[in-house]
Amino acid sequence: MTAVSDTFTRARSLSTFGPLGFGAANAGNLYTAISDEDAHVLFEAAWDAGIRYYDTAPHYGLGLSEERLGAFLQTKPREEFSLSTKVGRLLVPNEEFAGEPDPFDQFEVPATRRRIVDYSPDGIRRSLEDSLVRMGLDRIDNLYVHDPEQHGAENTRSILESGIPAVCALRDEGLVTRAGVGTGSVEAGRMAAAIGGVDLIMLAGRYTLLEQPAHPELINDCRQAGIGIIATAQFNSGLLATPTPSRDSHYEYLPVPDEKFDRAVRLAESCAAHGVELPTAALQFALQNPQVVAVVMGAATGDQVRQNAARMHEAVPDELWADLRKQELIP
Repeated sequence: MTAVSDTFTRARSLSTFGPLGFGAANAGNLYTAISDEDAHVLFEAAWDAGIRYYDTAPHYGLGLSEERLGAFLQTKPREEFSLSTKVGRLLVPNEEFAGEPDPFDQFEVPATRRRIVDYSPDGIRRSLEDSLVRMGLDRIDNLYVHDPEQHGAENTRSILESGIPAVCALRDEGLVTRAGVGTGSVEAGRMAAAIGGVDLIMLAGRYTLLEQPAHPELINDCRQAGIGIIATAQFNSGLLATPTPSRDSHYEYLPVPDEKFDRAVRLAESCAAHGVELPTAALQFALQNPQVVAVVMGAATGDQVRQNAARMHEAVPDELWADLRKQELIP
């Protein structure tokens, strides 16, 4: 078992690439198809804004996100950026392709490939090799077991018990720098921490300004195990993305429940009282916890990328966080 201090040192070293990473799901035609040129604009905006941590996955657009991101990063000095991808879904040719779209309806791509769920050691090793080919790069820095909770609650533990040792073995062989788990489930995160060995948990939407179900149990588990947290989905699917919350926004990609909307309005009012816009506080919130080593955010346009990067550098007074704690809006 890796020593706790060594593990967190590896996790914390990711922060040398900056507090904000870029999530490349949109480059896989998330909800809307974009051109190769549009994807390049996103990546160029991120690079020009100083972002040096990039995250993708085979799942995003049946490999399209990896291909587009890799093509861009091939033009950049390899030592200047950190790159993540994920394992758990192998991509294979769809021999019966007849022009139909990807059955996973989040991505607007043709189903020229099929996903095969495979968290076995051999499948994970092959997935890493395939990702390197798609991206045209010589190495990947951070490798996450992807979405273990999405294949039936009864399978989550067995997936992690297979996948975690496999990604840790690739790290220990020197094929990747950091091993982790990417999940939107606090329960899966706690299972991963209990199994041990990973450096990072990429946690989607479970430790945000709006809600913090990861506190205190998962945060404490990670602290005790020396695991760093990468916080993602900090706008909760859009509800916190504007200074004034909108009823037309989304929460968890669905219409906003009244309780969540009312809470967002309270947050926005408190932020405004301290001269801070709601999205700025939302982006910076997770980094107030020392266990969080970076925030990763996606974007649909270059302007959104630039705005997110600028918000990470805006001043947020300590009085705002104290006010929100007094109101019991954050822990």
